[in-house]
Amino acid sequence: MPSRTRVKICGITRPADARLAAQLGADALGLVFYAGSKRAVSIEQAQQIRAVVPAFVSLVGLFVNPTQKQVESVLADVHLDCVQFHGDETPAFCASFGVPYVKALRMAPSLSTADDVLTLIDQYATASGILLDAWDPLQAGGTGKQFDWSLAAQCVQQSELPIILAGGLEAGNAALAIEQVRPWALDLSSGVESEPGLKDPQRLTAFFDEVNRVRT
Repeated sequence: MPSRTRVKICGITRPADARLAAQLGADALGLVFYAGSKRAVSIEQAQQIRAVVPAFVSLVGLFVNPTQKQVESVLADVHLDCVQFHGDETPAFCASFGVPYVKALRMAPSLSTADDVLTLIDQYATASGILLDAWDPLQAGGTGKQFDWSLAAQCVQQSELPIILAGGLEAGNAALAIEQVRPWALDLSSGVESEPGLKDPQRLTAFFDEVNRVRT
């Protein structure tokens, strides 16, 4: 169980949002390199955001079923501290880029028990963390939906890998998420937005106020 629950704010599209999230206490910021997302950024946008990320805050690139060339191209142009895969990427593919990776697992109907999830987690033993997210047949993330957190709590207790909780997080349930699941980190996007890709300062502030109130 972590001594402190970390926070990643994903779907950053503007330098000002990156700067504010970092000032409020974000441990990591996420950039989406998936054309199907409303939060997708260009290489130029990513470079502008990278330029304002302060020391000791990680920049994470999110991909969904990319080709090897697509990931390598982004890594060549943008310094990423970590990559995050939200599709059907194999363990070998995820580990092939020479940078730490997080594998997102969406809680599909086939993953109905903790044993189901843990069996899948074991396949990604080389990951730096496993992100558990809500299932949506049409979206790979950023849905604003929540899943059964009891599954996540069991995975935290039984897996040796850091477990990151995502899906439907916001200021109103941040405390419950930390207290009930005790994840390594919370990862959210839509819960602190005014619209997709645009972070809302008041929602960001309220979220971090709540996280700081309960985390140890």
